[in-house]
Amino acid sequence: MAEQTGAGGLEGVIAAAQAVQEGAPKKRGLPPVHLWNPPHCGEIDIFIRKDGVWFHEGTPIGREALVRLFSTVLRKDPDGIHLVTPVEKMRIRVEDAPFVAVRVDQVEGEGGAPVLRFLTNVGDEVEAGPDNAIRVEMGEGGEPRPYLHVRRGLEALIARPVFYELVELAEARETPQGPTLGVASNGAWFPVGPARAHLL
Repeated sequence: MAEQTGAGGLEGVIAAAQAVQEGAPKKRGLPPVHLWNPPHCGEIDIFIRKDGVWFHEGTPIGREALVRLFSTVLRKDPDGIHLVTPVEKMRIRVEDAPFVAVRVDQVEGEGGAPVLRFLTNVGDEVEAGPDNAIRVEMGEGGEPRPYLHVRRGLEALIARPVFYELVELAEARETPQGPTLGVASNGAWFPVGPARAHLL
């Protein structure tokens, strides 16, 4: 069983993540967690529920700024999702996806082409397209489970009201699987359900 990291580990992650943020130019964006190779320090008792609520030792983390800070140092590795700093790496538990897409806006891109711009629960703005795909899995009972790629393998579960908006924006196309509803964004097309899904 993996080693459990206590509150000291949490404080260390907070301090290291803050140091990274403070040391980076404002326009630089997210920390380069993909370039860091710190030692694995076990697990920390942080759990992200499927509705996007973060917990530490069973208690919801109520500080929105702290959740957003942690979200900037998340990394998906083959053995799971971790909080990563230049000096340590600690695995956390995630019930579904680490983020939730809570809003979508359809805007005009180059040449008037449609662009779907999403907002996540931690403040990420993501444009769907070739690098950030939308995919829909079918859950138990035939319920759709839609996801948006956010960055480097980390995804957002698309909230149900947002998915309904996508279905309303969708148009049917003929595919090898038959008539399929889908949405276009940044030159890519993403199936979201059967052609009559919007009538269900």
